Amino acid sequence: MNDLCVDLGYKSLNKFGEQLCGDMIKVVKDDDTTILVLADGLGSGVKANILSTLTSKIISTMIAAHMGIEECVNTIMSTLPVCKVRGIAYSTFTIIKITNNTYAEIIQYDNPLVILLRNGKKYDYPTQTKIISGKKIVESKIRLNCDDVFVAMSDGAIYAGVGQTLNYGWQRENIIEFIESHYDKSLSANALTSLLIDTCNNLYANMPGDDTTIAAIKIRKRQVVNLMFGPPQNPEDVHNMMSLFFAKQGRHIVCGGTTSTLAAKFLGKELETTIDYIDPRIPPIARIEGVDLVTEGVLTISRVLEYAKDYIGKNILYNEWHSKNDGASIIARMLFEEATDINFYVGKAINPAHQNPNLPIGFNIKMQLVEELSKILKQMGKTINLSYF
Repeated sequence: MNDLCVDLGYKSLNKFGEQLCGDMIKVVKDDDTTILVLADGLGSGVKANILSTLTSKIISTMIAAHMGIEECVNTIMSTLPVCKVRGIAYSTFTIIKITNNTYAEIIQYDNPLVILLRNGKKYDYPTQTKIISGKKIVESKIRLNCDDVFVAMSDGAIYAGVGQTLNYGWQRENIIEFIESHYDKSLSANALTSLLIDTCNNLYANMPGDDTTIAAIKIRKRQVVNLMFGPPQNPEDVHNMMSLFFAKQGRHIVCGGTTSTLAAKFLGKELETTIDYIDPRIPPIARIEGVDLVTEGVLTISRVLEYAKDYIGKNILYNEWHSKNDGASIIARMLFEEATDINFYVGKAINPAHQNPNLPIGFNIKMQLVEELSKILKQMGKTINLSYF
C-alpha cells in the first residue's frame, strides 16, 4: 500500500424553484478502488432526479463489479424510463475510477470534459472516442502524480451566468483559468468544490437556471492526525493511553484540562497556559513541548462539531474557522483539510463539572461528541479509528 489517498468533494445547486436536484453523485469505495459517477438527468425536477439516480446507481454498481463500459451503457439505455414528451431516455454521465491511488480511468458521455490540474496547471490528458449504442463515449487512462486534481461538472456549471452576468456563460476555458488563478496546493477537494459551486451560484445571481454539480478528486499524501480527549476511566491506564497516543506518527492534539496535565507529566514537560481569548466563546489554547495543539475539551470540541455539520452542509462558516486561530478553528483546519487519517483516543472518566444540572451537557457528552464528529468526518472521506480507555 502506498502513502497516497483520494480526497473527494462534491456539491450541487438545484435549479431555481425546484425541490429536487436533477444531478446525482454516487461514490463507491473498496480497499484499492474509488469510483465516482456524476449523472445529469434530462430536464430538471423529479424526472431528472429519477434518471440521474438510476444512472449513477446502475453505473457505479456495474463498474465496481468490473463490468465493461459497453455493458454499462447498454444497460442504462434499456433501463431508463422513456420521457413521453421527448420520446427519449437520457442522462449524461461522467465516471472517474481511481485504482491504487496511482491510476485513473475516465469515461465521459455528454458532460463537460473533466479538467485535470497537474502542478496547478491544466494538463491535457489523452482521450479516445468510441460509439456505444449510438452514443459518443470519451475514454481516458492516466498515470497519476501526487497532488493531481480532477474537476468534473454538469453542464449547469458552464451555463452559469448566461443572460445574467455573462453573455455566453462560464465556459470550460474560463473555469480552468479561474481554478489556476485560485490554485493552492493546500486546498482540499471539498474547499475547491465549495469555491467553484459558490462562484456558479453568484454568476446565476443566486437563482440557478439549471441543476449544477461540481465534483473534485485530489490525489494526496496521507496525513495522520491523533486527537486525545479526556483522561481514562481507570487511572492505571494513563501510561498505556499516553504511550499509544504519542507513539503514533502524525500530528497530536490534546483536548481537556486534566488530559493536558497528564500529557505534560507523561512527557516531562511544562504545561504553559494562556489567557488569550481569540474567541470569547472558546477557551484559550495552551502549550506543551512535543504536542502540536493543546485545547480545552467539551466547549472546544462542541464548536468543532458545529463547524463539521456546517462544512458538509451549506458551508457558510468556512471563512470563520479557516482564518481564526482559536482552538476550535485550528482543530477544524487540521481535521477537515489536513488530515486523511484520524485516530481518536477517548478517555471515559467522568468529569464532575459535567454533572452540574445547570450545564446543557449530558452524562456521556464526550462519547456523543466524538461519535457524532467521527460520523461526519467519515462522510468527508476520512479514515477514522476510535479507541476508548
